[in-house]
Amino acid sequence: MNKAIFRKYDIRGIAKTDLDNDTVSKLGYVLGEMAGNGVLAIGRDCRPSGIRLRDQLAKGASATSCTVIDLGEQTTPMTYFAAYTLKPEITVMITGSHNPAEYNGFKTMKGLHTLWGEAITDIQAQVEQAPSVTEAIPEIEKVSIRASYMDRLRSEFAPPVSLKIAVDAGNGTGGDCAVELLEQLGHRVVPLFCTPDGSFPNHHPDPTVLENLEILRKTVVKEKCNLGVAYDGDADRIGIVDENGDVIFGDRILCVLADALLLDNPGATVISEVKASSVFFTDVEAHGGKALMLPTGHSIIKEGMLKENALLAGEMSGHIFFRDRYYGYDDALYATLRFLEIAEKAKGPVSSLTDHLPPVMATPEIRENCDDSIKFDLVEKVKQILYKQGYTVNVIDGVRVEFQNGWGLLRASNTQPVLVMRFEAGTLEQLDEYEGKMRAILDKAREEL
Repeated sequence: MNKAIFRKYDIRGIAKTDLDNDTVSKLGYVLGEMAGNGVLAIGRDCRPSGIRLRDQLAKGASATSCTVIDLGEQTTPMTYFAAYTLKPEITVMITGSHNPAEYNGFKTMKGLHTLWGEAITDIQAQVEQAPSVTEAIPEIEKVSIRASYMDRLRSEFAPPVSLKIAVDAGNGTGGDCAVELLEQLGHRVVPLFCTPDGSFPNHHPDPTVLENLEILRKTVVKEKCNLGVAYDGDADRIGIVDENGDVIFGDRILCVLADALLLDNPGATVISEVKASSVFFTDVEAHGGKALMLPTGHSIIKEGMLKENALLAGEMSGHIFFRDRYYGYDDALYATLRFLEIAEKAKGPVSSLTDHLPPVMATPEIRENCDDSIKFDLVEKVKQILYKQGYTVNVIDGVRVEFQNGWGLLRASNTQPVLVMRFEAGTLEQLDEYEGKMRAILDKAREEL
């Protein structure tokens, strides 16, 4: 068993090799034991490997005393919705999220609590000790929550204005739901790659990568759309493009949502993470809210929202979490509707929603391949070098170093074998300078490691 599949927030690896039948059935056995005499519910995204993984997970779980139900192919937010409405003891979403097509994995919940950190470590230890399951793959009761989920979203929104929206789902699991929902609400939809296909034949379903938004950007301009939206493979992350084809990055999406929220909830707490622009934190405070910075990670954000009684949170990667009028988990379709609610009432185009935000020079997320076995050690070495050189460093998640007129971030991804960097500055020259400094320190860290 490849122990590296047990990550901080989920269990994830290459489906054919890392997630072999024996490992997955043992995982099912462990989760079945955790469910006791209750229900274990399984949802999956559209990757072809998901069917095998569901069967093996159910095989292991059925060797215990729990009852297994199959939620079918659906988005991760729909699986979260099932956890809140069906209330199974254990809920599992089989998804590779934004990873390449050959990946897959498991996001798990016990009750309404997402399992992460030490809980994942405990599961790993139990899987290593679990018996091999020899029973046949069982018949599983199928339960669909799609209709009730769509009803829940549709019931809250009655748009007074019909907008023209380009939707690029990257052939992920949420495209058909998004098109159906938006058209039912009276919008005019230009669909792009909205048929689920887990081989992702057109482009990778990751809206944080500018290359993946190129077709959406051109389509918005060509079709004279009011805006464009993009989703990742399991539809828990959103990307937005304005009417000019310009990308609105995750922290600026969050600013728009926060400004509207604070009109109805003065003084509310809004959370983001270490990759977010300093503009976000300044803007929330300027609108009378309380802005908090947390480490990156959907599990950390959700727990932080409960602890701080925050009504809204978001990450640069496009995870948007609403506790205001919703359940507190990340749902890209729901975030779309909340953004459209604001756009419908705006006196100007979508681009005007961010006019009040000061312009800054910033990079998107920069991802560089780095072996899982050394990525955290490299970040630790960079931190030591920065301290020695006298920099002010925020170490809440990786290293966020303050420069004279901006900042730079280096952190190890918890979901992929990559290092993530981001930089912000007052000018392009400073942006290049800060990135150059960080890369030089990273090279030094590699030599010393």
